[in-house]
Amino acid sequence: MMEIQQVRAFLAVAEELHFGRAAERLGVLQPPLSRTIRALEDDLGVTLFQRTTRNVKLSPAGEALIEPARKMLEYQSLAVDSVQRAATGETGRISFGFARSSSRTLAAGLVTASRRLNPGIVFSLESNVFAEEGLARLVDGTLDLALVRWDRQPPGMTGRPVMIERLCAALPEDHRLAVRSSIRVEDLADEDFITLPEHPSSTLRENTLKLCREAGFSPRLAQAAPDSQTIGALVASGLGVSITFDSVSANTREAGTVAVPLDIPQDPSTLYLAHLSDHGKPSLDAVLALAEEVLPTVG
Repeated sequence: MMEIQQVRAFLAVAEELHFGRAAERLGVLQPPLSRTIRALEDDLGVTLFQRTTRNVKLSPAGEALIEPARKMLEYQSLAVDSVQRAATGETGRISFGFARSSSRTLAAGLVTASRRLNPGIVFSLESNVFAEEGLARLVDGTLDLALVRWDRQPPGMTGRPVMIERLCAALPEDHRLAVRSSIRVEDLADEDFITLPEHPSSTLRENTLKLCREAGFSPRLAQAAPDSQTIGALVASGLGVSITFDSVSANTREAGTVAVPLDIPQDPSTLYLAHLSDHGKPSLDAVLALAEEVLPTVG
């Protein structure tokens, strides 16, 4: 195996064609340099230089070694640079999970800003990562960062509130209740509802069923839709109404729909930018520092 020290010594002699000048260039004495070259020739089983008392010439084997040796030094320098940049957070890979259209808008803003300022950091993005799954995957390390909701901060987790959401009703713009400044849930008793599919970690569908039950009726579930954009399109077409968060409605507003606040006592839902408190990733520290500006704290 060729050592980097041997490669540097070889290139210095090959480019100077003089052991004295090569030793001076490397900052070493000539005898150790000569021994380094002899050891390299012994390791390779070839003669790299044709030496006389008057001059030094490259042998055919030496000529053949010049470009590979230069590439070895180039790759060594690249490896050192890559390691140092990773250690300072300039490069790295971040797994980022989120769900809902409102979360996707925030995620897109952070990823875009990071790409502009920290191009060496690559994101692996996963949508439809709901709260319980997101928290579990932060713990097991398959996610580094997530936009999630919680009622109580889990141990070992750090989260900064970046959005506050309230429930509203999404209605067709020609709906009889669309001109109201607010509506009660019982006003929707005779409506067909469009919801997200049943999912153990999705709160919107459960909120809809709970609110309707508390208002004294069971909602007619006309259609389940895979995402908020599809729900908005179905509402606009007149198929039914939906209970959603105001941030979701604002980010997926379909032409032909309106969002009307619900006249109910409700605690706002808070969205957190969450990560393990002791994550140990310099690249994540760089992203979190940028997130302070791109996704300011709310509440």
